[in-house]
Amino acid sequence: MQSETRQTKSRQAPGVTQRRCALTRAHRAKSDLIRFVLGPDGTVVPDLKERLPGRGAWFTAAHDTISDAAKRHAFGRALKADVRVPDGLAKQVDGLLTEQALGAFALANKAGEAVFGRSKVEEALQKGRTIALVHAADAAADGCRKLDGKARAATGGQGIPSVCTFTADQLSLASGRTNVIHAALIQGGAAQKFLAAASRVERYRQGISAFADRYGLDTEQE
Repeated sequence: MQSETRQTKSRQAPGVTQRRCALTRAHRAKSDLIRFVLGPDGTVVPDLKERLPGRGAWFTAAHDTISDAAKRHAFGRALKADVRVPDGLAKQVDGLLTEQALGAFALANKAGEAVFGRSKVEEALQKGRTIALVHAADAAADGCRKLDGKARAATGGQGIPSVCTFTADQLSLASGRTNVIHAALIQGGAAQKFLAAASRVERYRQGISAFADRYGLDTEQE
């Protein structure tokens, strides 16, 4: 597994609530961990909303951390019980995080904080209203590159974030539209929540190495 070998001062803002990962022992912001509890039958259950009753154990929100925790029987030790870890738990968590992010995308759409279609995206960029672009993961690279270039031009070369995590089918289903390939996010609370949720999915899929710059950590492969 990948484990932290040196921890420097956390780069999180003062006042951010932290928890310790039960596997790596690193302290992180709660948003960078996932809480797990025991179900009635002793099965390990991800508690993404942090509302389920009972003793909880926190693990870094990275697919390799969850996989290693299952292999190393870390859930039982952390929860101080005999537990049953479902097969494919790391993949299950990926699905739940994805569902959560797409739900946030749907809310951003309902709040009027997302626009769709190339022409409307370009119009939003020209008006300076866009805080991020959303490209389908299966979109043509050339189309993404052109819109990203327009975003850089509209921001004096600075550019804006691009989310390329979800497929066209997923974006279409979440927005209630057909063939969603490109979208623009407009400044607002719902759009910001989607960006945070999408970033969480991306870091989860990248694995523990995604947290190195975030927390000033060195990592090595054991």
